[in-house]
Amino acid sequence: MSTFPTDIEIAQSADIRPIDQIASQVGIGPGDLEPYGKYKAKVSLDVLKRNSHKTGELILVTAINPTPAGEGKSTVSVGLAQALKKLGKKAMLCLREPSLGPCMGIKGGAAGGGYSQVIPMEDINLHFTGDIHAVSSAHNLLSAMIDNSLHQGNPLGIDPRRIYWPRAVDMNDRALRGVVVGLGGPAQGLPREDRYIISVASEVMAVLCLATGFKDLETRLGRIVIGYNYDREPVFVHQLEAQGAMSLLLKDAIKPNLVQTLEHGPAFVHGGPFANIAHGCNSLISTRMALSLADYVVTEAGFAAELGAEKFFNIKCRTGNLTPACAVVVATTRALKLHGGAPPDRTSVENPDALKAGLANLDKQLENIRIFGVPAAVAINRFLGDSERELELIAEHCDRLGVPASFCEVWEKGGDGGRDLAEKVLGLVNGKKPAFHYLYDVEADIPTKIETVARRLYGAKGVEYAAPAQKDIQLMEKFNLDKLPVCMAKTQYSLSDNPALLGRPMGFKITVRNVRPSAGAGFLVALTGDVMTMPGLPKVPAATRMRIDDSGKIYGLF
Repeated sequence: MSTFPTDIEIAQSADIRPIDQIASQVGIGPGDLEPYGKYKAKVSLDVLKRNSHKTGELILVTAINPTPAGEGKSTVSVGLAQALKKLGKKAMLCLREPSLGPCMGIKGGAAGGGYSQVIPMEDINLHFTGDIHAVSSAHNLLSAMIDNSLHQGNPLGIDPRRIYWPRAVDMNDRALRGVVVGLGGPAQGLPREDRYIISVASEVMAVLCLATGFKDLETRLGRIVIGYNYDREPVFVHQLEAQGAMSLLLKDAIKPNLVQTLEHGPAFVHGGPFANIAHGCNSLISTRMALSLADYVVTEAGFAAELGAEKFFNIKCRTGNLTPACAVVVATTRALKLHGGAPPDRTSVENPDALKAGLANLDKQLENIRIFGVPAAVAINRFLGDSERELELIAEHCDRLGVPASFCEVWEKGGDGGRDLAEKVLGLVNGKKPAFHYLYDVEADIPTKIETVARRLYGAKGVEYAAPAQKDIQLMEKFNLDKLPVCMAKTQYSLSDNPALLGRPMGFKITVRNVRPSAGAGFLVALTGDVMTMPGLPKVPAATRMRIDDSGKIYGLF
């Protein structure tokens, strides 16, 4: 039996085409491209200005609560876009950029998989066009200016004990979760406790991905709250006069990155906010630009529907005035068996009873999509070695629910493996227009917004607020920072805030530890459970298997 090639072997053997040929498919001319080599390019924002009156159909790919290995949303997204192209449709793909931290830590490459990838895969996973480095630089410029203000007499009266703005680096490094800065005497600054977060968890990244243009980017950066002064009043970036310089560092990063799928379809890979601490979607600018160029745009929201899709609908669509046409919920036999009680190391073993029990998680995520008035289809993402019996059980269950379902083989077969899914999606998109609506009114008070999400989407019986969260809410209300959407920061593995509560738990409460303003991004972050903003490396990092030979060929990235 022959061994299936690795993702990087598939990507390296691909017939990759010059990026101007890919751009021409959707009417992007050479004058609008800023090439980064032969196969990737930045696209001028003038393209969006010229075509802003046009809009295609927006298709969201989301999922059930995943296993730690993920359920293949990116792969399904790429495969669906490729399948739509094979059906003769003018389609584009919009994905987030991978962060170096997870790539070097747990994931390896993160650009789809098998025969449903975006390429050049190595470049996308290794620095790409430098967007995340630009975010790191802008973030750390602000960090430096905060400490410089303290050192130069603290004219803003910033309380060093209440500075929430950390430092950032695009790498998993648990040793930086808590640090002390300013040691070494008076000339080295004011000693204080500090911390690092991974760059994609920075509010600068969230701002970049929700900004509508250069001026809006600068305005949003100026609205960032870095902490509080001694009078417990918020201190904004514009008071430090840092927003202009931060914008300069992001002047190229704001432009969408154009690459291609393995089947030569155009794809924007742009922006990468964390999906639990932030909204977990690619940039609004790249989505809008794709909608202005193509008839069908496939995009993805991080993690499961109660987390990623909720933020996509309530935050990104609200900010960008987007109306999704339909959603695809990705499900796998292994995740359903995990939710049905199968041990994590036994999810590859046939277990129909566990799978049937785990279907409750799929039911809830489909219900969550319907709450927003959006029609949904299920992509049964097929892995090599999956039980045919179990796959049929999922399909039969979806049929009883009246939900279109498709066996998705895009990892193994590329666009051909997604034709049936594409046809079912087109049936939803070309039918009755969805009665899309948001889950709550942003003018509602903070607890109402949080509890609406927790009760309706998670199935919680209520919300408990720790004392610090209660004080945070009072401060948000006092300084008129409360009329914003809420961004729930919680585990991706459960509908609850406890990763051990799998399936469709009942009778639980969500505990909110803190509520922090991301006023620049335009939302409030409600912190629940134990959400990490600086991941650590595993016992055997993916980085240990990566190599490069004398010809420059890369091995082991995925």
